[in-house]
Amino acid sequence: MTTTGQGTDALRALQGLEDDRSSVRLRAALAVGTTPDPRFVGKLVERCAVEPEFFVRDMLTWALTRHPVSLTLPELLREARSGHAQARSQAVHTLSKIGDRRAWPVITPELLSDADDEVARTAWRAAVVLVPEGEEPALAEVLVTQLGRGGRETQLSLSRALVALGEMIVPALLAATKAADPHVRTHALATQRLLLDPDTGFESAIEEAKRVVALGGSGREGR
Repeated sequence: MTTTGQGTDALRALQGLEDDRSSVRLRAALAVGTTPDPRFVGKLVERCAVEPEFFVRDMLTWALTRHPVSLTLPELLREARSGHAQARSQAVHTLSKIGDRRAWPVITPELLSDADDEVARTAWRAAVVLVPEGEEPALAEVLVTQLGRGGRETQLSLSRALVALGEMIVPALLAATKAADPHVRTHALATQRLLLDPDTGFESAIEEAKRVVALGGSGREGR
């Protein structure tokens, strides 16, 4: 009788993940994570790719972290290569939460420069968590190629990822401060400021960097 009851509960939870009401989907994801079951893994990964609500996606990720890595890792690695942006983003996010460095090979330069800003931002955050010891300088070299990209939120995400790598980003960042593109120079200088003084707000670091770039530009033009 207990087995039948557990099967019924599992079926109800799986059905709940597709309910039209986000509150029901949230409770279903919580239930699945509270009572992990290998049968849930595929459906959780599948649902992550299409779930429209952030809080439900976050609960789906939590539920996946409650299952054995041996089951979740292969599924998530496949999903991280999906042609669907949300599938890639959520899979990489979940891999960063699991924190198993066997996932590192999926953090490719192509993923770190993904055309979708949300995918790229997620990849930057995951890279800092998953990067193997000794690979940080190479990671920094790839990340600096994204300087100047996107709006404030995207640029802040990249600066945070770079600063999290610490002093080893200095050579790559220094080269970027001399880039031809003023947007790249501005972002590099702001990130440099954040590395030196983590308490500096991003907005003030950007504004200060803009002034430096503007003065530098005027000086060259004057000569």
